[in-house]
Amino acid sequence: MDKNTLLQVWPIPAFDDNYIWCIHDGRSALVVDPGDATPVLTYLNDQKLTLTGILITHHHADHTGGVLNLLQNLGTHIPVYGPAGDNIPGRTIVAKQDDKIEIATPRVSLVVYEVPGHTLSHIAYFANMQANVVEPMLFCGDTLFASGCGRLFEGTPTQMTESLAKFASLPKNTLVYCTHEYTLSNIRFALAVEPNNLNLLSWAEKAQALRALNLPTLPTTIGQELQVNPFMRCDQAEVIAMAKEVSGQLNLPTPAHVLAVIRAWKDRF
Repeated sequence: MDKNTLLQVWPIPAFDDNYIWCIHDGRSALVVDPGDATPVLTYLNDQKLTLTGILITHHHADHTGGVLNLLQNLGTHIPVYGPAGDNIPGRTIVAKQDDKIEIATPRVSLVVYEVPGHTLSHIAYFANMQANVVEPMLFCGDTLFASGCGRLFEGTPTQMTESLAKFASLPKNTLVYCTHEYTLSNIRFALAVEPNNLNLLSWAEKAQALRALNLPTLPTTIGQELQVNPFMRCDQAEVIAMAKEVSGQLNLPTPAHVLAVIRAWKDRF
């Protein structure tokens, strides 16, 4: 591959609302969180791509269910990266905080972030690329969504707050590839939290237009999420005020306290 050839990132739809991200250079491909092998095999075959690696963010079946089938069809030599401590089917390489993963084809360099909250051992992959990518890329599984965050199945509000803070420190132009098309429902909730957020109102119109054309609302960017995502805005006055109103608590001293309130509200919204 010419060093100036841009990588492509393609959403392979799966189940009702999952995206399995395929990172490729026109010849070789990585896939992220393949919950179902069938659409991946179809896409790789149609595009004449060779699978060279699988990246897993967490252990839930809709993110791992297709791994063994892919290996059986395409070769057990394919490396499978995933978090420690979980039963990740087919995992060959445990990926931990600050690990650097160098993939030769397609040429991509990834840094691992441990981002507990949705699950205790959830990880994300950050590509702050050199010659072959214009913007940095984040593959964040179910930790961060467009205008939302993952449900706290295993982790705590403090852990989720710290994980989202790691993402907030990334470059604003970082493209965010999360794994579910939850955007419209997340926006409805975000507007309940911040009804006067002009950036959010504008984003609501754009997202609705995309979905009306059956187009993905992803990727989003870190910069956008800092403007429209209530879970990344737990230090903002309007979000704090709404959290106090909803909970009846006058003292919410930290962003984690605010996030705990609005995440519980979202769960019943």
